[in-house]
Amino acid sequence: MKRPHMFYVYALCIVLLDQLLKLFVYFNLHQGQEVELIGNFKLHYTLNPGMAFGFEFGATYGKFLLTFFRLAIILGVGIYLYKLIQRNAHKGLIWSLILIFAGGLGNLIDSVFYGAFLNVATYDAVTPWFHGQVIDMLFIDVGPIALPSWVPKFGGHNVSAPIFNIADISAFAGIVMVIILHRRIKDQTKLEFF
Repeated sequence: MKRPHMFYVYALCIVLLDQLLKLFVYFNLHQGQEVELIGNFKLHYTLNPGMAFGFEFGATYGKFLLTFFRLAIILGVGIYLYKLIQRNAHKGLIWSLILIFAGGLGNLIDSVFYGAFLNVATYDAVTPWFHGQVIDMLFIDVGPIALPSWVPKFGGHNVSAPIFNIADISAFAGIVMVIILHRRIKDQTKLEFF
């Protein structure tokens, strides 16, 4: 494959776009502030101390463990992606992993550095490093959503639509691609790591 490093350049472009928007929101909006963009699509600055949909690991070191878990996953995906590129695997699989890798890396940067550099560490952080909250801002306001009682944590309550960022969109798109392409790529996902 010609110039396999270009796949990582594409991932870094997604990460750069994600980080630029997060920093724009951090320096230009107050937490909770909302700016209408087009119709119900808005910028809404919020901080997410945990994972998707606000789920968190408990205890004082929960965020620290979550950050190291993210780091391990990103390293694993990065190595797996490298091996797939070397094998000239299905382009759909490579692109889906680029999106997942970029999305994970974008949010990992927030978790590792934003607590120290932007002073947005979780309230119980013993150190600002590895305790940064993820900046979310993209919001489609569809009004309150009634969730059935069987839904964990939020069941039986009205909630708003999730607030997300470019990294979340990238990772989600990559996961959807894997699901859609799974029949075509299932034989190419098996790799020998050692």
